[in-house]
Amino acid sequence: MLELSDDEALSAEHLDSQVQKAQEQLLQLKRQQEQIEKQKRELEELSRRQEELERGRAEMSDKLTRALVVLEREGYNAQNRAEQIRAARESFAQHLELIEAIDPRSWNPADLHKELSRALSTVDDARSDYTEQHSRLQAAGGTAGEAPLPDPAMNPYENGDGRSFAEWLQIGVALSLPLMIFGAVALAIFIWMASR
Repeated sequence: MLELSDDEALSAEHLDSQVQKAQEQLLQLKRQQEQIEKQKRELEELSRRQEELERGRAEMSDKLTRALVVLEREGYNAQNRAEQIRAARESFAQHLELIEAIDPRSWNPADLHKELSRALSTVDDARSDYTEQHSRLQAAGGTAGEAPLPDPAMNPYENGDGRSFAEWLQIGVALSLPLMIFGAVALAIFIWMASR
């Protein structure tokens, strides 16, 4: 085995120390690199979140501005509709009170024509006001689920879906016609078989 002299041992020790120092520096540089990469990731995430904030802010600002305009218009329409409903309600209540106050039994027989004309006038006024208020409320538009007012032009002999008795009769005949034809054919066959 070769033995190293003191100078050579010192030089080898110096080299080992230099290598160890270089390794420590390398390790420190790696730690710094990791720390810089971590900061870079944090900054990228921060930048991404700032962009997301700006996009979200712009989007919601636009949506909320448009929604406020729509809600303001809806509020105005609802306020107008509520005012029309209040006016119609007051008018209908007044007309109902006048109509219910009509009592033919209390009329003086001598003034029958006059009293009857006055009562008919009251009913006609109520009818025309009802038709006018009905048209206004329909023009203003209703909301879903709201019970509609009865149609003032509806025939009293019509049911709720707008069909008259004659229309229902036609529907009944149309539905029964195949059965009647089958019965007539069966009867004709029966009579023909019986006659043989």
